[in-house]
Amino acid sequence: MEPSELHPATIAVTVGRPERAPDQPLNPPITMAATYLATGVMEYGRYGNPTWTAFEQALGELETGRCLTYGSGLAAVDAVLNLVKAGGVVVAPRHAYSGSLMQLADLEARGRLSARLVDVTDTASVIAACQGADLVLLESPTNPALEIVDLPVVIPAARAAGAIVAIDNTFATPLRQRPLELGADIVVHSATKFIAGHSDVQLGAVITRADEIWTALKERRDLYGAIAGPFETWLALRGLRTLHVRLDRAEDNARQLVEHLSTHPLVEEVRYPGFGAIISIVIRGGASIAEAVTTSTRIWAHATSLGGVESTLERRRRWPVETLTIPEGLVRLAVGIEDAGDLWADLESALDTAAAVGG
Repeated sequence: MEPSELHPATIAVTVGRPERAPDQPLNPPITMAATYLATGVMEYGRYGNPTWTAFEQALGELETGRCLTYGSGLAAVDAVLNLVKAGGVVVAPRHAYSGSLMQLADLEARGRLSARLVDVTDTASVIAACQGADLVLLESPTNPALEIVDLPVVIPAARAAGAIVAIDNTFATPLRQRPLELGADIVVHSATKFIAGHSDVQLGAVITRADEIWTALKERRDLYGAIAGPFETWLALRGLRTLHVRLDRAEDNARQLVEHLSTHPLVEEVRYPGFGAIISIVIRGGASIAEAVTTSTRIWAHATSLGGVESTLERRRRWPVETLTIPEGLVRLAVGIEDAGDLWADLESALDTAAAVGG
């Protein structure tokens, strides 16, 4: 069967492996090479690596396009923003990953481009902002507000306006959402998160079906060197093999936690898009009470990343660069694959402790 005929879980496990032959390894080896003998395809370590190729084949097939790896998720975002001509216009969510918004702010401050930040829940306003834009860079769900973009409506409207459309698919993963199939030009991942899945890798990826975009990205990666290490890429491929079982378990845990959280008196609001393993809650009493929750858990780790097998939580406004319209008491919960009952018992205890501290 061709990979395109397989289910995503099978693609994640099977694609990017060595050819089956006697005494061949089942898994691709890590190729630690900065130099290759001349007259071949790769020539030099900045231009290619067999370990990258295996990972790019697997993730590219999952997202139904061609993949390029980068040293981090923000390196991947930077590569996409560099497709915009000097003085160009980028539309992005007002609530988005702070690193992406900081890149936009930096580029705007240096006169490199203009940014239009939009409320992605207002579809008409998003479409209006796309007029005259060169790039529309969206997240759905957004980080950390967990707002959903009406992608089937916004993507064709943005493309009709002449913009390149890129979707950061880190939260949804290709198992829950495939933006290229909805007409997007580019998909971006922080593969550090769910793709690698074990909090031990820094890696980014860009996927596209457009040959001209892929070629431009590849040429600039070769030139500027925002490449990934082969060991990190090998670890990410290893993590990708279990993405479907990890995500299914974490998502089931998240749904159970949403039910519990919705009835706790300290929780003012629960934000959950109905899929995935990220929940955001708004704690009554603001920053100090929310901080007390994040520092009172024993199983949940107080940490800023997400998508690993372990559950993490943090108050996002503890970061000075976080968007000011994110509530002071918003706590982002990145749900892992531990026992759901243990996760809730730990979180409930932290909530009760914080409530007592708040009086």
